[in-house]
Amino acid sequence: MTTFVDTSAVLALLDADDRCHSEADQAWSELIRSNEKLVSSNYVLVEMFALVQRRLGMEAVRAIQEILVPLLDIEWIDAECHGTAMKDFLKASRRRLSFVDCTSFEVMRRRQISRAFAVDGHFDEHGFEQIPKIPGS
Repeated sequence: MTTFVDTSAVLALLDADDRCHSEADQAWSELIRSNEKLVSSNYVLVEMFALVQRRLGMEAVRAIQEILVPLLDIEWIDAECHGTAMKDFLKASRRRLSFVDCTSFEVMRRRQISRAFAVDGHFDEHGFEQIPKIPGS
């Protein structure tokens, strides 16, 4: 099975004070033990590096680059994917839904990925299985 890796779960995994930390840590451990194929996108990496730098500092960014990124199959967002995601983003017209999430949904549809390591609830709302399961997210 293949799982898409989202910024929200990585932030929860790295930040011991995050309300979803223990669930993210457990889900990540299970993903690693199962040798699951892990996919993300270059847009998610940009978002992740910016948020982690601001919230947790450069050492956490370095850990992502050295430990997490080598485990990921990175999908590079092309002009067609970007355009489709932008149409979906504008159509949704929701303040809390990010453009990066819309690109992730498009990558997942294109690669027929049904599951995401995410804790923000948007993946679940768009018909994808979200792990870990967090009530209210």
